Amino acid sequence: MLTLSTDAQTTAGIVLLAAVTVTSGGAFLARVASGGVPATEFQRSFYRAGHGHAGILIVFGLVCLLLAESTALTGFWLWLARSGVLVAAIVMPAGFFFSAMGSGRTSPNRWVFLIVAGGAVLVAGLVTLAIGLLA
Repeated sequence: MLTLSTDAQTTAGIVLLAAVTVTSGGAFLARVASGGVPATEFQRSFYRAGHGHAGILIVFGLVCLLLAESTALTGFWLWLARSGVLVAAIVMPAGFFFSAMGSGRTSPNRWVFLIVAGGAVLVAGLVTLAIGLLA
């Protein structure tokens, strides 16, 4: 039986509470799809991408959190292995949503950099976790 550290338990609890926001994102997408919120095709696609990334990265991040508990990593490296995907679950979707905001937008604004930044954190967390599991 896997016993979670206090840090892992706290992180998982916070993430599960934060996952409720993905539900509100789904309600927003339903309003966009039904025409209740005007949006361009670009905005619809970025809103869907943001919502999808948020949902899957939360689930994937919780799995990574569990896996990180079985490594010998410590300090920053343990935090990155445990939380990198979860940080990406916030940063990447924020990039999709923020870069599509604005009436009639047909291309991303400068907030699109968050998608790349989130991807970098995602890769760093995954590589760190993989090395921790293989060491």
